[in-house]
Amino acid sequence: MPWIPRQRRVRFQVLGSGLDAAIASGAETAMTVAALLVLAFTSLGAATVNGALGYGYSSISVPVALLVTVGRVLNPALVIVEVVINLYSLFWNRRSARRMLPRVIPLALGLVPGVFAGSWLLGYVAPRDAKLLVFCALLPLILLQASGRRWPVRNERAASVPLGGAVGLMYGMTTISGPPLALFWNNQGLARDDFKVALAVIRSIESLIALAVYAWLGLFTHQSAGLLPWIAPGVLIGFPLGHALIKRITIDTFRRLCMSFDAWLVAFGLSHTLAATGVASGVAYQLLVATLIVDGHLLYRYFRPADPPPIEVTV
Repeated sequence: MPWIPRQRRVRFQVLGSGLDAAIASGAETAMTVAALLVLAFTSLGAATVNGALGYGYSSISVPVALLVTVGRVLNPALVIVEVVINLYSLFWNRRSARRMLPRVIPLALGLVPGVFAGSWLLGYVAPRDAKLLVFCALLPLILLQASGRRWPVRNERAASVPLGGAVGLMYGMTTISGPPLALFWNNQGLARDDFKVALAVIRSIESLIALAVYAWLGLFTHQSAGLLPWIAPGVLIGFPLGHALIKRITIDTFRRLCMSFDAWLVAFGLSHTLAATGVASGVAYQLLVATLIVDGHLLYRYFRPADPPPIEVTV
C-alpha cells in the first residue's frame, strides 16, 4: 500500500480501535497496577456488551483506556483482541453463518476497496470532519428507527455493494462501522443470531485488514503485548456472559436495545467530536444529554405495560 502518505501513517493506526488515537503523541510511560486493572475491568464490561449485541467493544473500551495509556501502545493490542472477538462471534453464531453469507458477501465486496480508499483519503480529509458529518447523518436516522419506524430495502443485494463501499470508506477514515451496520441490519429486520453473524463477518474482515496493516507498519511492540494478559481475560469471560444474557430477551426487545445503544454511542461520538473542534464541553455534551432524554422516553413507551381492556358491565 505505497499510496498511504508518510505523514498520515500514524493516523492509519486507528483502524480497529474505534477512535482516532493519533492524538496520543506523548512519551510512553510505565503503567501502574491500578491502570492495568482499569483496562481489565473495562475490557470485561465492553466484551459483555459485545457478546450481547454483536458490536461495541472498541467504542466502549477505547475512550476509557485512553485515560490510562496512549493510543500507539493501546491500539496494536486492541486490534489483536478485535480479531479474536470477531472470529469468536462467528463461532458462537456459526449456525446462522451459512444462511447469512449470501446476504453479507455483496456488502463485503464493497467494503474492502472502501477501506483502502478511506485510508488513502486520510492524507487529504481530516478524520474529525468526516466523523462529524457521519454522526450528524446517523443520529436522527437511529432515533427514527428507535421510535419503531423501519423502511426495509427491497432489493437488498443491489444496495449492499454501494453500502459496503460507503461503510468501508467511513471505516477507513474514521474507524466507524458498527452503528451504520447495526442501523442497516435492524432496518432489514434480521433475527438476533442473523444480525450478530452479519456484523461478525464484516467486522472480521475489517479487523483482519487492520491487523495486516499494523504488521506492515511495524506497530506491534513489547509494551502493546504487555497489555494483552490484562485485556484478554475480560474478553474470554465477558463475551460468553453477554451471549448468555441476551438469550433471555425477545427479538423485538433485542432490536430496540441495539438502537438505544447505537443512539448513545453516536451521540457520545458527536459530542466528543464537537468538543474537539472547539465547542465548549458543557455545550457539546448537552447533545448527549438530549439524546438520552429522547431515547429514555422512547424506551419508556416501548416497555410501558399495555393498558388493560375496558371492562364491560351489562345492566
